Amino acid sequence: MNQIKLKRLESLALREASLWFLNKSKDETLREVSVTAVKITNDLSFMTIYYTLYSKDKNDYFADILENRKGEIRAYLASKIEARKMPEVIFKYDTSIDYGNHIEDLIKKINE
Repeated sequence: MNQIKLKRLESLALREASLWFLNKSKDETLREVSVTAVKITNDLSFMTIYYTLYSKDKNDYFADILENRKGEIRAYLASKIEARKMPEVIFKYDTSIDYGNHIEDLIKKINE
């Protein structure tokens, strides 16, 4: 697939997935999920949704909920994204924010 179209599709999926977690989810606890990135494979077979949480200690709890709601989220995204085929959805916890905070703490310790 053309890289420009793929990036546009990823951007649209990011926006719509974020809106689903904020407004469309029937489970109020899912409002703690923040979508940070979406990556789609070139053949449109997989869509990886990277997320982070406001409460870091509940990662396993939310991972189970997201796995159970995968079909509902995929159906919602399919209704909003006009692609010839809807990719399979994979959720991954985004560790980049935690890693950035860790590096910042190390720098603060060095400067002290």
